[in-house]
Amino acid sequence: MRVYPTFFRLAFSWMDAERAHKIGFKAIRLAHRSGAGKVLEKLTAPAPSLQTTAFGLTFPSPFGLAAGFDKEGHGIEALTELGFGHVEVGTITGQAQPGNEKPRLFRLVQDRAVINRMGFNNDGATAVAPRLKAARAALQRRHPDVRPVIGVNIGKTKAVELADAVGDYLVSARSLAPAADYLVVNVSSPNTPGLRLLQDVESLRPLLAAVGEEADRAAGRHVPLLVKIAPDLSDEDIDDVARLALDLKLDGIIATNTTITRDGLASPAEQVEKCGAGGLSGAPLKQRSLDVLRRLKDVTGDALTLVAVGGVETAQDVQDRLDAGATLVQGYTAFLYEGPFWAARINRELAKKRRP
Repeated sequence: MRVYPTFFRLAFSWMDAERAHKIGFKAIRLAHRSGAGKVLEKLTAPAPSLQTTAFGLTFPSPFGLAAGFDKEGHGIEALTELGFGHVEVGTITGQAQPGNEKPRLFRLVQDRAVINRMGFNNDGATAVAPRLKAARAALQRRHPDVRPVIGVNIGKTKAVELADAVGDYLVSARSLAPAADYLVVNVSSPNTPGLRLLQDVESLRPLLAAVGEEADRAAGRHVPLLVKIAPDLSDEDIDDVARLALDLKLDGIIATNTTITRDGLASPAEQVEKCGAGGLSGAPLKQRSLDVLRRLKDVTGDALTLVAVGGVETAQDVQDRLDAGATLVQGYTAFLYEGPFWAARINRELAKKRRP
């Protein structure tokens, strides 16, 4: 019997979603600081059979935590103790910013979904970089053979004009690449005005080329570079981005970010409308994100690492994405509904599927 759904309904479902997130995240970090996480890790660690290789790195599991949960690198070690094979931190911007006005995070419980318009609230690249460096060193000490991987997701500072976006991304790349296992250029959040315009290949080409060059220079090594795209792109635009990634020799594509559509929701229309603008994530995104993944796979073949995210709730969802061509899979929204043992449960079920 699973206890957390009942606990969620009693303790969190009535609470402001952002406040509930902060309380839950603090509890996870407290477990780490108290030493409970280290004990817990003996139960949650992925089976060796789940080790996965992508862009030259070995991941303890193909399943990881998507950007958005740990925006500033405060809980990387704590989150890996729950069984995530990698944690993608961010989105981080070149300058610190408070994000959009509250309330800015809303649950659609009937749909097992979330609407957010957080607006990249974070401390800025310079402040986050030392946390990443410390977490990476700590994980290496604890896992000398195969350690959890740290991804870093970077975006545009809201106050920076779109014409100056490249320089702003370079600030983040310069600061964060030395401590990142891989770097993600986020041009697909709907919550920074104009950001999605950067998905146009003519804008995307110089941005990705410049970030890749600066990241490698700052780190003194090749830092795998990926781009994260929206599910709302047309099929033709998806193909264009895929061909651009091949042309630039990127290491991968993350598909997908949140959607601005509200189609097919079970929640009452007035509740959805009351939430207002923002990106929708969770179960309603399941099919579209899978469709985008399959389209990317058709174009790129085995030349790129594809990372699937969007509507992932179960081990079968993870397996479906692996079967469709993803090498890595991420989740986030279901974590809020399923609780702290979600990743460990998925890893156990994936390991069972791999037994002869």
